[in-house]
Amino acid sequence: MRVYIPSTLRLLSVACNAGEIGPAPLAAYAVTPALREWYAEGDDEELEYAAMAQAARASVGLLAADPGIARRRVVIAAEVSAVPPADGSVELGDARLELHVVIPWRSVAAVHMDATDAIPVIRKAADLWEAAQNGDDDAVFALDSCEGEDLLWYATQEIPDLLAAEGPRGRNGSNGSN
Repeated sequence: MRVYIPSTLRLLSVACNAGEIGPAPLAAYAVTPALREWYAEGDDEELEYAAMAQAARASVGLLAADPGIARRRVVIAAEVSAVPPADGSVELGDARLELHVVIPWRSVAAVHMDATDAIPVIRKAADLWEAAQNGDDDAVFALDSCEGEDLLWYATQEIPDLLAAEGPRGRNGSNGSN
């Protein structure tokens, strides 16, 4: 099953260098029964996109918690053999799962990341993350605006070069203010 793990450039670098994504438990997003029921008319590709979009939104929360990192959402797509069943407490449309495994790097299928021109939109959403969680309308609008930014696709063999070009904190070591 394909899962989408929210990340940042810093966390992606750690995972790539360690050869695994962890530690467990990991927040991940996938086509869950709750997502499938909510989006019943969606085909598999649309459902996968919806799960990835939820992971990208969660990535904004990781960015908010790490002000020193470039404001670019990162989502790691990986294949896992077993996903724990939903415990019945999820809301309709929720793609979130908690994985109690460490994912080996060889299971990573691709990485999705914002282009540099998305940084201002993502920065604003990350800066307003806490307010959005508290229901502030302007902050929620800023967070929703991220969905208009497409994530770029990177093959796993491109990740080391991508990380080297970006540096540990993002392009040229900046904090995303470029």
